[in-house]
Amino acid sequence: MTPGIPGTPDGPSLGDTSLDGPPPDGHSLGGLSFGPPFDPDAGLPEEDATRLYLAVLAAGGRVPLDAPPPLGTDLTPERQQALLEQLVAIGLMLPNRIDGCYVAVSPRAVAERLGADLRSRATRLLLDAGRLPAALDPLARAYDAVPRPADRTRQAVYIDGQEGIRLRIAQLVSDCRLELLSAQPGLRPPAVLELAHTQDRRMLSRGATLRALYQPVALTEDSAVRHATAMTEHGAQLRVLDEPFLRLIVIDRRIAVIPAAEDHSRAAFVEDPAAIAYLVAGFERDWARAEQVHWHGLDSRTLTRAITERVGRLLAQGLTQRAVATRLGLSERTVAGHISRLRDLYGAGTLFQLGWLMRGGGGRG
Repeated sequence: MTPGIPGTPDGPSLGDTSLDGPPPDGHSLGGLSFGPPFDPDAGLPEEDATRLYLAVLAAGGRVPLDAPPPLGTDLTPERQQALLEQLVAIGLMLPNRIDGCYVAVSPRAVAERLGADLRSRATRLLLDAGRLPAALDPLARAYDAVPRPADRTRQAVYIDGQEGIRLRIAQLVSDCRLELLSAQPGLRPPAVLELAHTQDRRMLSRGATLRALYQPVALTEDSAVRHATAMTEHGAQLRVLDEPFLRLIVIDRRIAVIPAAEDHSRAAFVEDPAAIAYLVAGFERDWARAEQVHWHGLDSRTLTRAITERVGRLLAQGLTQRAVATRLGLSERTVAGHISRLRDLYGAGTLFQLGWLMRGGGGRG
């Protein structure tokens, strides 16, 4: 028999393997190295890997292990070796250690194998999805059994301490399925915004809606603008209201959270339908008067001009510097800076004269 040919005395015999199934990882069968099992997550080959496969076909479907066909001077030997390994991982090439070459494999065989594997995995995922509710049901019952400050008479429940308040709100938001209404005056610390972003994004991904009211001070803080921009990308609606309002959260119109202390160290969780309807009506009234903001297009110059214009409108209405600061949620020092810019713009010597000029008492300058 011919040396080196399977089935001859000098060549390896496929029958000598005595394997009941495919070889284990990294083993060979009859001298043909199979490498690791086919990985469906390897995906489609890169463009350069496709070029390399075509180059192998042009070379007769096999190339030496240590001399792959060149693809151009732009590819280093390391990069070309990585492309070969990619083709092996996908299953389009097999290394033959006996003959010292790479062998091209039919893409149809790879497609059939990949399709069968993906269909099998999809079936497993569907079965897992069907079993998931039953598997998590004991955990859900345990979660529902945890004692919570719920009052069956639907009286307000009070929780003290920021940590306890945040925990209860997180639990309620995790159960929100329809709608979250939120009125957030002033500025929230970046850490609070980060927590709210995570909770609210998950809620939005479940199909719930989110509407939130901010004061103009939110336009002056980078962290607040970034948070608002990111939330609008996930479908939230956020508006700005040039009026003072109180903090409020309403979950699915079945429970509302309102402050019960000036320093927000205590919160009331209200479940009475009449009280919630009253609070929602107030929110809807404020929402209708609030201004829509294109959060994506904001920059520092635009923000400064917008706040200055708001300050000017309120001064023209006769509000004092302190009243303007309260109305916009800004510090008096910040308002004083905007007033200084307006006085320069209108050529006003006093605040009274500025208000008079802005009401049309003499025009600018």
